[in-house]
Amino acid sequence: MRRGRGGRHNFLSFLLWMLMLPLLGLLVLRMLPLSHAQGRAVPELTSFVIWTLPAFAFVLALSLLWRRRNLAALSLAAAALVVVWHLGYFLPTQTVSEAAVEATSPSDVDAPVADDDYLRLMTFNTRNGRADAAALVRAVRERRVEVLALQEVSWTFLDELGESGIHELLPHYVLGEASATDNGGINAIFSLQPLSHTSSNLMPTESSALAAGTVTLGERRLRFVSTHPNSPHLGGQGLWSEGLASVSELAGYDNAYVIMGDFNATWDHVGFRKLLGDSFLDAGEAAGEGLHLSFPANSVIPPLIEIDHIVYSKGAGIAVGQLETLQIAGSDHLALLATLEAS
Repeated sequence: MRRGRGGRHNFLSFLLWMLMLPLLGLLVLRMLPLSHAQGRAVPELTSFVIWTLPAFAFVLALSLLWRRRNLAALSLAAAALVVVWHLGYFLPTQTVSEAAVEATSPSDVDAPVADDDYLRLMTFNTRNGRADAAALVRAVRERRVEVLALQEVSWTFLDELGESGIHELLPHYVLGEASATDNGGINAIFSLQPLSHTSSNLMPTESSALAAGTVTLGERRLRFVSTHPNSPHLGGQGLWSEGLASVSELAGYDNAYVIMGDFNATWDHVGFRKLLGDSFLDAGEAAGEGLHLSFPANSVIPPLIEIDHIVYSKGAGIAVGQLETLQIAGSDHLALLATLEAS
C-alpha cells in the first residue's frame, strides 16, 4: 500500500512539475526586453501572467502537502515574484481623498458639480460603435461622469449618442480625425467643462488619431487624450509596439496629461511599462485597489485581462483612484471609471 501511495504521489508530483514549465515560461516572456517582446504570440501570452499566481499557489499547496520541498520552494519563489511585480495593485502609491470620493459618488443630485477640484472619468471601447448608446448615456448620468473618452466610435453611434442625450450631459466634445488607419473607429472625448486647445490628430500614429482637449480644473490645466493603439495580432505586433511608443512621446511635452483608452496592453507588457517610464502613472497599478479586468465582456468568458487604462502625468498635482468597471451591452470591453482629484 505504501508503495502504491508513493508511486501515485510521484506521478502527481511529475504532473505538477510539468505544469510549472509553461507557468515559468510565462514569467520568462514577461522579462523579455522590448526588442524580443513582439514575437509571435508573445504579447498575447504575456497578457495572462497575473493568472500564474493562483496556479503557483495551487502547486505550492500540493507540494507542501506531499512534502516536495524543491517544488514548494520553486513555486513559492515564483509566486513571490509575481506578487512583487503587481504590488502596486494592492499597496497604493497614489490615492484620492474621502472628500473626492464623496463628491463624485452617485447620488440623487441631477448633475455633478462643475467648479470643484474633482472629476469623475470614464473610458469605454464601443466595439465598432455596436455598444448600447442609450445604456452608455444612462451610465454617464447615473455615475456623474464629467469626462468621457471613447474608442472605436462610428458615425452612426455618434448619432445614437446624440439622440440619447449625451450633449445635454457632456456638451463639449472633440472627435478624432477619421483615416484609413482607424483601429475599429475614431477616438472621442466628451466633457462637462469646456475643452480648449482641442486636437483631432494630436500626433502622428499608424492607428486611430488621438483626440485631445484641455480642461481647466481649479488652477490646473489638464490635457485629456483618448487613445487606441492597435492590438498585437499576428502580423501587427510592430504596429502595436509603435502605437504604444507614440503615446509615450507625450512625455516630452510640457502638459499635465490624462490619457484614457484601450491600450491593448497590460501592466505585464514591457511596451506599456516603457510608455509609463518616469513620466506617467497607470491609475490601476498606482491606486492599490486591486485588478480591474476589462476584457472580454458580454461573453460566456469572464473578463481576464486589464487592457483599458487611465494613465496620468506623475508629479502634476493630481491623483486618480476609486476605480471600477461597468458592463454596458453591445461591447466586448467593460467601461472603466475613476475619480481624479487635483491637489
